[in-house]
Amino acid sequence: MTKTIYDLTIIGAGPVGIYGAFYAGMHGMTTKIIEALPELGGQLAALYPEKYIYDLPGHPKIKAGEMVEQLKIQLEQFNDRIDVVTNTKVETVEKLEDGTFKICTNQECHYSRSIIITAGNGAFTPRKLDVESAEQFKNIHYFVPTMDQFKGKDVVIFGGGDSAVDWSLMLDGVAKNVTVVHRRDEFRAHAASVEKLKASNVNILTPYVAAGLTGDHDLVTAVELKNVTTNETMTVHADEVIVLYGFISSLGPIKEWDLALDKNSLCVDHRQQTSINGIFAAGDACTFDGKIKMITTGFGEVVVAINAAIAYAYPERVHHHKHSSAMMK
Repeated sequence: MTKTIYDLTIIGAGPVGIYGAFYAGMHGMTTKIIEALPELGGQLAALYPEKYIYDLPGHPKIKAGEMVEQLKIQLEQFNDRIDVVTNTKVETVEKLEDGTFKICTNQECHYSRSIIITAGNGAFTPRKLDVESAEQFKNIHYFVPTMDQFKGKDVVIFGGGDSAVDWSLMLDGVAKNVTVVHRRDEFRAHAASVEKLKASNVNILTPYVAAGLTGDHDLVTAVELKNVTTNETMTVHADEVIVLYGFISSLGPIKEWDLALDKNSLCVDHRQQTSINGIFAAGDACTFDGKIKMITTGFGEVVVAINAAIAYAYPERVHHHKHSSAMMK
């Protein structure tokens, strides 16, 4: 059996990875995408598909999930040269004697002439509700893919950051009741959002933490809360519980690949190349002097990375191009 060697392997399929695969397709590269989550779109698709993005050029506002759908449609025109593997984590990367990379996942090994890491903050797992038996209940959510399931229900949200405040505001008027529980009196969210929260119908319970859960079979029916200052307890009825304590992100095995890191991000040069020739990085996964973490800058970085990957994988194309442009002078 002959092994297929791809021109490029993209690790991590958030917006930057998807756009990178499209751009590589435009340049005729055969590309494999490896993504740890079950679907493409990264944090945008998994965490806040219903939230609006306001800083994308040409879109005064667009829902994160819709933006991912548009990127997927753009990618589809190169289906003939792009293979997508989801629900898969890369475990080892080895540079073979002939210069190709052997990329082994928890399922199989892939071969590639170049690699671009667009893994964002790494494969991320939600911080769980630290209460006994929390694991057994089906109506405790760490991702909110759609608002429909919360219509007309009593919803309790745990958290004090932007996502907790944003979801409280979005579900106010959709759910029957929304209660947000935070261990401090001050929220760590945008000041304007916190003002809106205080003016809304959301019940705000601070400074409280979860102390216990009451349930019926595999569904929570009420949460017991404890006041951090006075130790008083209270019980709140709940049809659905949303826990937004943030995520523990880790670049996982990437840390062990002898790549230079700075605070969990991969160090890259002006061509987006990491400390290993032929391995590039773009988007939130990488860092350099003057780095700005935005989707728009990520798109620009991955274009630079792909042009550099083409030059690395096919140096003869570049030399030929230089020669012909010199002739034109």
